[in-house]
Amino acid sequence: MDQIDIQKIVEYFPQISPLQKEQLEKLGPIYKEWNDKINVISRKDIDNLYERHVLHALSIAKVTKFVPGAEILDLGTGGGFPGIPLAILFPETQFWLVDGTGKKIKVVQEVVDALELKNVKAKHTRAEELNHHFDFVICRAVARLNKLIHWGFPRIKSKQQHGLPNGLLALKGGNIFDEIDELANKHYTELYPLTDFFKEDYFIEKYVLYVQR
Repeated sequence: MDQIDIQKIVEYFPQISPLQKEQLEKLGPIYKEWNDKINVISRKDIDNLYERHVLHALSIAKVTKFVPGAEILDLGTGGGFPGIPLAILFPETQFWLVDGTGKKIKVVQEVVDALELKNVKAKHTRAEELNHHFDFVICRAVARLNKLIHWGFPRIKSKQQHGLPNGLLALKGGNIFDEIDELANKHYTELYPLTDFFKEDYFIEKYVLYVQR
């Protein structure tokens, strides 16, 4: 049984509409069905989907609010995180979810279709193969920070339309200071502890890491 339910997500994000709540509620059954066919989420996590995947993904919305018309690249989306929950929360923002593993993108597309999300493109490709630019690159548990910058920064737009300057928003955990040190002060970074937003123990030593382009 998931330790956190939809009502807890509503408490953290009281602005969500009835449609958004309905879409979030559908995520659990959809992912459990697909995970039995294609293992896109670890077996130990599927029963904690809303805490460890949905709420974790939505933590990025505590750092910045994506504006209508913005374009966001979810780099190495896996089964659709953090992109799909954020696409639900920001229906007027365009999300591109890309991954190099075809079976994962198949699941993402099935979830997108089931939820009738009109603001998501799921692509089986790598970031360096995209001929498109974005306001932000988002990701979770993909690679070390220097690699994320190498892959993501060439895809980021120069034009600004958010209060937070365009850049990378990465969900990271544990001791990430070595990764930040590897940048050798070449980029401005900010670290947002998720315990500032959520009280569940799961979020201890987990962060949104922002790197400005």
